[in-house]
Amino acid sequence: MDHTLAPAQNISGPLAPARPPVDGVSDSGHNIHDDAGADENPTYEAVMEAYQASGKDTERFRYSQLKLDCFFKGRTLRSLRRATVQRYITLRQTAGVSPATINRELDDLSAAINWYNFLHELNLPNALVGMSLPVPEGRTRWITRGEAQRMISVAQAMAVRPHLPSFIQLALHTGCRRNELLKLRLQRVRTEEGLITLESEDTKTKKHRVIPLNAPALEALDTMATWRAEHCPTSPWVFPSPRDHAKPLSTIQKGFRSLCTKANIDDFRIHDLRHTCASWLVMAGVPLLVVRDLLGHSSIEMTERYAHLAPNQVHDAMRRLEDAWFQLKDGSTVGRGLSRS
Repeated sequence: MDHTLAPAQNISGPLAPARPPVDGVSDSGHNIHDDAGADENPTYEAVMEAYQASGKDTERFRYSQLKLDCFFKGRTLRSLRRATVQRYITLRQTAGVSPATINRELDDLSAAINWYNFLHELNLPNALVGMSLPVPEGRTRWITRGEAQRMISVAQAMAVRPHLPSFIQLALHTGCRRNELLKLRLQRVRTEEGLITLESEDTKTKKHRVIPLNAPALEALDTMATWRAEHCPTSPWVFPSPRDHAKPLSTIQKGFRSLCTKANIDDFRIHDLRHTCASWLVMAGVPLLVVRDLLGHSSIEMTERYAHLAPNQVHDAMRRLEDAWFQLKDGSTVGRGLSRS
């Protein structure tokens, strides 16, 4: 099936006069094809290409697309049924993929379909609506400060370069995501002010975020600065690739797994460094709304998974209620209230 725009129609009679420029912008580039009708039964490929052309696709979207391509390529939008989507879900589940990952893939394709509809002012069916899987509550694996110090000490002893121990220390004391740190540019770090400023293109949620730097975080950055000064002083990255200093470090997965084994830290992933930071903050009495903003959570619900780590805050709140009650009983507060009325 040909998915190009409809060919131009033969026009008889004199040509219509050119449109006058609007606000100084010439319309000389106007093409009659611009207003032609869009394909009302596009292929999966056409939908994904339109979404990519919009600039809305992210690194996560492109990873999802690698999986979606294997199943949906060559299918037209109107041929998609919920049963088709369910087959995709079943295949991914059989491959051992988590419900959260499957949902992200479905959400990304659904977003592309919705964009195609919006862009071309269509109302094509979206068979992915309502197909999300129930997702169990996210894991909140975290380690103690003693375990964290042991992990860093082992990393320092086993690593040839300071990248791994510095990454761990910086992640624990900023709560940044893995790629936010691996792709962190020096221009985003303001050590004199004690801040990391992440712009929308740096974050998963596409939102600007400012992260204060405490002493351990500054120490990790200083360690990397010393290494860069000796090996690659012109590199723009906080964590340069040892092989190509013009590029950032792409992964620490292998070294991290080996480190956890040597440090006797079980069932611990790189992302759990972020969980650990959040857990430490909550246990230190930092309000959940502040933790949400520091970590850049997209919703307070994501932060609330840590609420159980701060039972003292709940007890303190109830004690305040108790104090107010006894003040009312002894008449001190009641008297002040009556005198105002």
